[in-house]
Amino acid sequence: MSIVANDLSLHLSGFDLLRNIDLTIEAGKVNVLVGPNGAGKSSLLRVLTGEVKPTKGEVFINQQPLNKWSMQDRANLLAVLPQHSDLNFPFTAAEVVGLGRIPHKTGYAKDQSIIAEALALVDASYLQRRLYTQMSGGEKQRVQLARVLAQIWQPSDLGEQFLVLDEPTAAFDLSHQQLTLSIVKQLAARGVGVLMVLHDLNLAARCADNLVVVNGGTIEASGTPEKVLTKELIYQVFDVQAVIAEHPVAKTPLVIT
Repeated sequence: MSIVANDLSLHLSGFDLLRNIDLTIEAGKVNVLVGPNGAGKSSLLRVLTGEVKPTKGEVFINQQPLNKWSMQDRANLLAVLPQHSDLNFPFTAAEVVGLGRIPHKTGYAKDQSIIAEALALVDASYLQRRLYTQMSGGEKQRVQLARVLAQIWQPSDLGEQFLVLDEPTAAFDLSHQQLTLSIVKQLAARGVGVLMVLHDLNLAARCADNLVVVNGGTIEASGTPEKVLTKELIYQVFDVQAVIAEHPVAKTPLVIT
């Protein structure tokens, strides 16, 4: 099963933000979008998750049009972490993560157990009773990550599940960047389809099964990091001269600029 985008285009405020996008996000794979600022990565995520309706084309989840899923069923299948998650209410971390359990009917005790486990997974158990408004940027981001993890903590009877993350590591230090990559790989191994935007090409190369390069509202290239990350493409898309080496530990492409 998969998320499939068929011939997506998005025209807003006189601009073509996306043009004729065809893309398949397979369950059980880590899919990473990369590209320069303004390339259309976040716009593509918003269309794929139903936040914005495309000007042309259609999105399918598990072979059914996105707009045919009820909001509750969609929330059982699709968890989304936007780039900025504003929350100004005086909720504790546990209450924020609990928002991810709203679509489910598993009962208070089970939900509380999942909330605690999700916070532990992202190294945020110590924040459980702290007010969200009193946290640092990185702490808020980890709590929000725990929220979307709690949302798809258990498999769904409705089909394969998907996790969409827009710049999930932007506010993290090195250790929590690596933790996040480890978590998404674990989810993919469980059968969850992961789609995320990353700016760091080397982080993307280390975790992506499928690397998608977006530029000017179109898909410039897609495939394994080894296939996609060439010095010619990096110069064409990012206007940067680069050398491609092999990471000494991960054995993935290493972009040196």
